[in-house]
Amino acid sequence: MRVIFFGTPDFAVPSLKILLDAGQDVVAVVTRPDRARGRGRRLSPPPVKELAEAGGLQVIQPAAIRGREFAGELSSLRPDVIVVVAYGRIVPPPILKLPPLGCVNVHASLLPKYRGAAPLQWAIINGEKKTGVTTMLMDEGLDTGDILLQQETEIGEEENAMALGERLSVLGGSLLSRTLEGLKNGAIKPRPQSGEPSYAPPMKKQDGRIEWSLPARDLFNFIRGTYPWPGAYCSFQDEMVTVVRASVAEEDGDCVPGAVMGISAGAVSVCTGKGILQVLDLKPQGKKVMSAGAFIRGRRAREGAVFDSG
Repeated sequence: MRVIFFGTPDFAVPSLKILLDAGQDVVAVVTRPDRARGRGRRLSPPPVKELAEAGGLQVIQPAAIRGREFAGELSSLRPDVIVVVAYGRIVPPPILKLPPLGCVNVHASLLPKYRGAAPLQWAIINGEKKTGVTTMLMDEGLDTGDILLQQETEIGEEENAMALGERLSVLGGSLLSRTLEGLKNGAIKPRPQSGEPSYAPPMKKQDGRIEWSLPARDLFNFIRGTYPWPGAYCSFQDEMVTVVRASVAEEDGDCVPGAVMGISAGAVSVCTGKGILQVLDLKPQGKKVMSAGAFIRGRRAREGAVFDSG
C-alpha cells in the first residue's frame, strides 16, 4: 500500500518505524515545522522528521494544511491510506477524503473514553486502572470515527505519563501494523463507537498547579499524570518547584494542606486535604532534579514550613 504518514512527537516514532520495518511503501511523511528550543533557541526537527530523513523518505512540513495547494500535493502522491499519529493538527475534510482506504488514526485511549489531545495524561490523573490504544477511521469529529482495532493494558501503580506514553507508542505501532493488514485484506470491519464518551483536553501550563487541599491519592495521580508536561508545580519560600515523584504515606487524617510534617534523608512528608503525601523528588526552577529531603535541608527549613499552591 502507498502510505502517507502524519506524525510529529516521540509517540509517533514507533508507528512509523514499524511501517518501514514491514516494508510498507511510505511515499511521504508530513510533520510539524522545526521549532526553536533550548537557551540558544536553535531550530530542532521533530522526532518523526529525524527518523524519516534517516530512512530517505520525502518529508513535508507545511505551515498550514488547510488549502487546495497542500491537498493537491498529497493527491499527486496517490495514497491508498493516510496514517495519522499525534500529528498535532486537525486534518481537514478534503484530506480525509483523499485515500480510498481512508485516514487511520492511532489514539492513546479506549475510545470513546478520553477523546482529545491528552488522553493518557488525564487517564492517570483521574485514577484509571486501565487504558489502551485504538485505531479508528477518521471523520470530521473529534475522535468520533469508527473503531478498527483496540488493545487494552493496565496502568502501572507507579507509572507516570512519560512511561505510559512510551509503552502505548509501541503498542500503537503494533496495532497499526495489524490494522493496515486487516484493511488491505478486508478482515477488519469498522464499527461505530459505543458507550459514554469522555474528553481529554490539551494540557496547559496552568493545569500543572498543585492544589494541596486535594486528597493525597489524587495528588499522587496528578503528579504522575502531569509528568513531564506541564509538571506538577508549587512554591516553597517564594521559590517555584516541580514535584517529580511522590508516594502516598497516609490516606486519612486532617492537617494544614501543604505543611511539612516530617523530613528524612531523601523525602518530605507533606499534609494534603486528606492524608499525607511523601514527596520524593522535585526540581527547583532552573536547576536539576534532586531529593526533596536535600532540597528542604538546603533551605534550612523545618517541620511546619508550608508548600504553597503556586
